[in-house]
Amino acid sequence: MTSQPETFFSVDVETSGPNPGQYSLLALGACTVFEPQETFYMEVQPVSQAFTPEALSISKLDMLKLAANGTPPPEAMRHFAEWVSKVSGRGTRAVFVALNAPFDWSFVNDYFHRYLGRNPFGHSALDIKALYMGLTGAAWQDTHLAAMAERYQLDLELTHNALQDAIDQAQVFRRVLNEARARSVAIPIRRPRPPKTSK
Repeated sequence: MTSQPETFFSVDVETSGPNPGQYSLLALGACTVFEPQETFYMEVQPVSQAFTPEALSISKLDMLKLAANGTPPPEAMRHFAEWVSKVSGRGTRAVFVALNAPFDWSFVNDYFHRYLGRNPFGHSALDIKALYMGLTGAAWQDTHLAAMAERYQLDLELTHNALQDAIDQAQVFRRVLNEARARSVAIPIRRPRPPKTSK
């Protein structure tokens, strides 16, 4: 069986509530985990006016402004899929990585299937919290960003800007992988080969 190269994408979302069945994806940020770093950010029109006060107080996003100026969801997801495909390249598997991946994945997967009929990441995601817990033996309650940042001596805090948080969690993910390798824990990363340049 031939090993397929993998491109890891750190993804973060801001939403109007806790689930995609009732609430809207409002902002989508992503970056490649390894160099060269590529980034993606888009603010999205809400699909309804449903929201929880807690969600909007965290993100500081304005539903009325997004309704007027945000990117329509089908267009946003098409742009995101095109960016993922362009960055990862043909013959490469795109891997979705997030801090608390079940939450971010639920919105991204729902929107991809709802508006494009497919998800370029396939049907699975990699959760940094679960990987960190398994590697370090930390309690689940200690798998938050602040605890990881303290362990790896990183000056990070959640900004609730989808792109900045994606960039920050990519940095944490790299540190978790480095610690795994230092402990001789085999976590194979099959990176795509750089494109050939013509002479």
